[in-house]
Amino acid sequence: MRLIFAGTPDAAVPSLEALSASAHEVVRVVTRPPAPLGRKRVLTPSPVQRAAERLGLPVLPAARLDPEATEVLAADGADLAVVVAYGGLVREPLLSAPRHGWVNLHFSLLPRWRGAAPVQRALIAGDEVVGVDVFRLEAGLDTGPVIGEQRVPVDALETAGALLDRLSRVGAEVLVDAVDRIADGTAVLREQEGEPVLAPKLGLQDGRLDWTEPAARVFARYRGCTPEPGAWTVVGERRLKVLDAVPAPATTRLAPGEVEAGGAVLVGCADGALQLVRVQPEGRPAMAAADWLRGASAAVRFS
Repeated sequence: MRLIFAGTPDAAVPSLEALSASAHEVVRVVTRPPAPLGRKRVLTPSPVQRAAERLGLPVLPAARLDPEATEVLAADGADLAVVVAYGGLVREPLLSAPRHGWVNLHFSLLPRWRGAAPVQRALIAGDEVVGVDVFRLEAGLDTGPVIGEQRVPVDALETAGALLDRLSRVGAEVLVDAVDRIADGTAVLREQEGEPVLAPKLGLQDGRLDWTEPAARVFARYRGCTPEPGAWTVVGERRLKVLDAVPAPATTRLAPGEVEAGGAVLVGCADGALQLVRVQPEGRPAMAAADWLRGASAAVRFS
């Protein structure tokens, strides 16, 4: 089939590569336009744009699928369009333009975690099994029938970044299989079943660690917010990013926010503690937590 591919971040690249290597033809890649990144705000193409150019595929940078973009894509005569974390809505008449419509690779087991941050929200909630779904795109938010699915157990120390990277590779295989089955007419669509749970985008405040919560919940929030939007705490009046952390030994007993420095930097929670491995003080580079604590000018307590 002739395919349109819409995606933007690193998580979409394995799917683009897999479809490009499949029996199908990717006739157009749609991605968000270059964005200013870094301290110097240099305009930088998206990971999907860089991958498409490396693969020799035509690219349409578009902040949204407006009438102008719709005209270009409709003229491509695609049989099917595929979305993987593009970052924009697909509306009519574009939704019905390809012969087989649009499908979306989503990084959750729908209808649980519909929305922009399924992996992050799943980890914060303590889910032990996640997965990927390929579903037919509809006007509603992640509401369409499922064509392909795979369940994936979560590793105990896995952060959102690591889990999303793993799901992106699993999802690429599930996506190609679903596209193959649409092409040969064997695809079976299954309506979503169960209570929908939403996964809105996380903001900065979602990453704040609350040391009065049980250690398992604090660690779950750290995992779900790493690397984005970033887990953090407050020391005095300044923010401290928590870049790497692991559970402390179960025998550790500290008051919430109390810090113990021996062979490791431990922070007390409601019923245990977390061990900080790497941190980043406000306005400074990342460093080992023990190095940061040695350089602290006064007794440290987190809030």
